[in-house]
Amino acid sequence: MTELLDIIETETGTDPRGTVIWMHGLGADASDFEPIVPMLQLEAPLRFVFPNAPVRPITINGGMEMRGWYDIDPSSPLSGGDDIANSCEAIGELIKREVDRGMAADNIVLAGFSQGGVIALQLGLSHQQKLRGIMGLSTYLHDHERIAERIDFANVDTSIFLAHGLSDPMIPITRAITTRECLLGLNYSVQWHEYAMGHQVCPQEINDIAQWLNQIYR
Repeated sequence: MTELLDIIETETGTDPRGTVIWMHGLGADASDFEPIVPMLQLEAPLRFVFPNAPVRPITINGGMEMRGWYDIDPSSPLSGGDDIANSCEAIGELIKREVDRGMAADNIVLAGFSQGGVIALQLGLSHQQKLRGIMGLSTYLHDHERIAERIDFANVDTSIFLAHGLSDPMIPITRAITTRECLLGLNYSVQWHEYAMGHQVCPQEINDIAQWLNQIYR
C-alpha cells in the first residue's frame, strides 16, 4: 500500500455530500487552491482534499527540486509516464481513504491544475469505480494518442470540466483543444471553457467551477 500523501483538508459544511480531491501544479503545494474554496457559491456541503506532490528534480527547470507530480523533460515529451503512474496510485489511495470514511466513490471529484490536471484526467479516465466528475484546469492529456488503451468504461458517462487560458504560455491552448477533441471522440461528456488569461485561474472560471459543482451535486 502506498504511503498517504500529506494533505490539507477543509469542509464547507457539516455532513459533506461529496469530496473534491484537487491537485496543484508544478512548484506549488497543497495550499495553492485552498483560498478558492470560500469563493465558491456551493449549494451542497463538500469536503476538499488538497494533497502535496512529492519533491523531485524537474529536468525542464535545470534539475531543480520542487513539488511535482512528474518530471518534465522537453527533449522527451512522453517521458514522465512512470512518475504519472506512481502519482495516480498515490491519489488512488486518497480515493480509498474517502471510501473507507464512508464517502461513496461516485460522490468523489478528481480535480487538478496544470500537472495536477494531468493526474486527474489520467486517473479519472482509468479508474474502475464511477466518479462524480473530473476537472482539468490549464492542462492536457498525457500521451493522448494512446488514451483509448488506458480508459475504463466505469467513467464513460462522468462529467468532465475543462478550462484553459487563451494566452497560456506554459501549456498552449492547442494542447487543451486536442485533449477536448480526443475525449469527445471517445464520447465523453465535456464541458469546455476558455478565458482571456494566461496560465492561471480567473474570477469567471471560479464562478464556472462553482456552477459545475452545483450541477453535478444537485
